[in-house]
Amino acid sequence: MSDIVPPEVRPKPAVPAKPPNVGAPSPSSPFPPQGPGVGAGGIVAAPPSAIPVPIGSHGPSHPVGHSVGHSVGHNVGHSGGHAGGHAGGLAGGHAPAHSAGHGHGGSHSSGGGSTLLGYIGIDTIIEQMRKKTMKTGFDFNIMVVGPSGLGKSTLVNTLFKSQVSRKSAGWSRDEKIPKTVEIKSVSHVIEEGGVKMKLTVVDTPGFGDQINNDNCWEPISKYINEQFEKFLKEEVNITRKKRIPDTRVHCCLYFIPPTGHSLRQLDVEFMKRLSHSVNIIPVIAKSDTMTVEERQEFKQRVRKELEMNGIEFYPQKEFDDDIEDKSDNDKIREMMPFAVVGSDKEYQVNGKRVLGRKTPWGIIEVENPNHCEFAQLRDFLIRSHLQDLKEVTHNIHYETYRAKRLNDNGGLHPITSNDTQESNL
Repeated sequence: MSDIVPPEVRPKPAVPAKPPNVGAPSPSSPFPPQGPGVGAGGIVAAPPSAIPVPIGSHGPSHPVGHSVGHSVGHNVGHSGGHAGGHAGGLAGGHAPAHSAGHGHGGSHSSGGGSTLLGYIGIDTIIEQMRKKTMKTGFDFNIMVVGPSGLGKSTLVNTLFKSQVSRKSAGWSRDEKIPKTVEIKSVSHVIEEGGVKMKLTVVDTPGFGDQINNDNCWEPISKYINEQFEKFLKEEVNITRKKRIPDTRVHCCLYFIPPTGHSLRQLDVEFMKRLSHSVNIIPVIAKSDTMTVEERQEFKQRVRKELEMNGIEFYPQKEFDDDIEDKSDNDKIREMMPFAVVGSDKEYQVNGKRVLGRKTPWGIIEVENPNHCEFAQLRDFLIRSHLQDLKEVTHNIHYETYRAKRLNDNGGLHPITSNDTQESNL
């Protein structure tokens, strides 16, 4: 017998029924009308509730869920269609997120963010930080290094327009020049415009004043590392202070004698050995002893010698964050070293009281850019890069010391009870 089945008994293929009113939602449907972008070609997108989406992921059906949330978000003009679709999907479905924002207008950002529909107040974080800083204040520690008689203390007093530095390093007949380099620090709290700053000036009397200056930088290097060690021990304490005292040296002004010739071997050795542990800013002291031409030639010679010896001074090129920073810092690097004059005495010039040095041929105005580069140094050190000096100290120099310290001998030595008591004083 034949196995042929008569046509009248053959099963007919199932044909999917066309849903009525494809473009219009049912009265009970929570979804908005679907345009031609959803379910095109006769394919109807499954409702979000029918798409299993694991919590915390889009699952294998991500393209379908994404197209639903994305298209619906665009069709209804929801500015957060994309974000809302994802958020709703993570919560168990896209419907609540879109139905909640159905009536909103806006545009979808191609950068991943959304256009704000109103004022939030994010910009007030700057004001919050300002108020907190004004309450707590901040620390700034500056070290001055150079032979005696170059006006180090006077320049620091001129920078901060107050007697913040120790007495002059000049030696009287009754005083003896120290046989080794000493480290002396003086701290003051100065306030301006409601902002308090604890300024610590670290002086190094005896540096470069000996006949034999071999290794005279070692006490300075030891002091810098000791401050890193203090901060590190405070960090690793089980019970830490709410605010760790910061005695780390943020800036080192290195004073170059105005010889007009070249750097001394002592200058090269000091800056080469300490440039990787502190922000060094070279300055030419008492630059009024040179003519304008001599000063410019000396500056160029010093820059060339620093480059030849591989000495990195602040601001370092590799720490430029962006093109704008690089442009600003390049201008500063071209001015290095700053040729400065310091004075804490005022004189009358053209009816104005100015800081200056009186000479037989006139008054050298400290803050006049035509006379010296003190104003540029002050603006650079205090008004534009003070915070960056602190950040480079913490993020670069301190982190370098910290990593090396923790790697050596398997980490820090156990902190004794005496050390803990001293640190909590």
